[in-house]
Amino acid sequence: MKASKVAYKPVGLALGAASGMLAAMAFKQAWKVIEGEGDAPDATDEDRSWKEILIAAALQGAIFAVVKAAVDRSGAVATRRVTGTWPG
Repeated sequence: MKASKVAYKPVGLALGAASGMLAAMAFKQAWKVIEGEGDAPDATDEDRSWKEILIAAALQGAIFAVVKAAVDRSGAVATRRVTGTWPG
């Protein structure tokens, strides 16, 4: 295993945690704009419709995927700038 890949592991873990928090905040704000409510429905919310629950889940998944990809890519680019090698 390349040294740059090993050195990137802790950075990748920290970026993963940060991206999760960022994505959660982004989803909460997006849901407020869409529904005007603070809390998105849980899958077991009895008072919410299937449609509402599935839309919330799809939106949450899309936001998490985009934020994770952006943060991971930024981390890899920064690592290459510092070390001269791509971490992947």
